[in-house]
Amino acid sequence: MKRSVLLLLAAVGILAITSLALACVAAADIKGLGTLAGTVVSASGKPVADARVTSQGADGTLPKSTTTNAQGRFFFPELKNGYYDVRAYHSGAWTEWKHNIEVKTGKQTDVKLQLPAPAKKSK
Repeated sequence: MKRSVLLLLAAVGILAITSLALACVAAADIKGLGTLAGTVVSASGKPVADARVTSQGADGTLPKSTTTNAQGRFFFPELKNGYYDVRAYHSGAWTEWKHNIEVKTGKQTDVKLQLPAPAKKSK
């Protein structure tokens, strides 16, 4: 009897957690939110940690910035469905802007930003 009650309580708990998770996903879809993510790499293609990444609406509004993690990854979660521009900065160098990146509701859009090779110093 006790075992049946415990199994029933466990099943109800799992159902409640699953329902809550689905409700959160549905709420993100209703709000029209998605994620812009990606990787910043050096000119040689190696991930760059601690790069500053800036995103903004394609019309130049809503600028945001974040920093890459140890694997060179960055994330801008909960962006409104739409188009964005993004670029990165590290050690005095900027990547080119990536323009009109589409962020879709409930999806993650990935981009790769490559820093230019360091300028050679003249003697």
